[in-house]
Amino acid sequence: MTPSGTRRPWTGPAESFAMLSIARVPAAETARGVLPWAPLVGLVLGAAATAVGWLAARYGEPLIGAVLAVAVLAALTRGLHLDGLADTADGLGPLRGPEKALAVMRAGDVGPFGVVTLVLALLLQVACLAPLLTVDGGWAALPAATVAARVAMTRTGLTGTAIAAGSSLGQAVAGTVSRRWLAAVALLTLAAAAGADPRFAVAVVLGWGAAELLRRRASARLGGVNGDVMGALGEVTATVTLLVAALLLP
Repeated sequence: MTPSGTRRPWTGPAESFAMLSIARVPAAETARGVLPWAPLVGLVLGAAATAVGWLAARYGEPLIGAVLAVAVLAALTRGLHLDGLADTADGLGPLRGPEKALAVMRAGDVGPFGVVTLVLALLLQVACLAPLLTVDGGWAALPAATVAARVAMTRTGLTGTAIAAGSSLGQAVAGTVSRRWLAAVALLTLAAAAGADPRFAVAVVLGWGAAELLRRRASARLGGVNGDVMGALGEVTATVTLLVAALLLP
């Protein structure tokens, strides 16, 4: 930001990359740009992971390419969203009240529900991506999934979205996304996915549907969303998108 407080055009994207990736950018003064620009982060990270996976599959084995692509994504995000998925599973899995569930999610360790969910999600991502890398144009499912994942996260920034008690990140990003902006990035994502293959657009929509079910479950159990739930929404969207894409492609 400038001394007068005016936001430069690149401030929002910089805030998003600083929070959602390992990119070294100047420390952000606010979190206003984190969710609105999250799909751009997903596009860049997805492109990098896809390039690694495609090259490894082309000159090696599809399974190796899939493992490397998933590993690159985890590294580029510092495992942030995977950690959120595990913590959310621990919080929502056992029958606990909101206060106890949130305390478990903030504890920092991973319980049995989190471990099982994390392992299954990673296995599904690798198992679905490997065959996609062998099909002409199948590689496009990965960037479609990573962008769609961030669109699902962006949705939590809409005004009126319930925020879980004690969530500093949730409070920081609350109301930072307009419905018009969300609709625009969602339509662009669908158009790009359909341009690569219409079945990818179907996969993206189903991924968003799964994320919405999780968001509602989290809101009912926790009283709203927090940073962990946002990460979980992204991982669920990406996993379901890859799963549906793998099932629909020959």
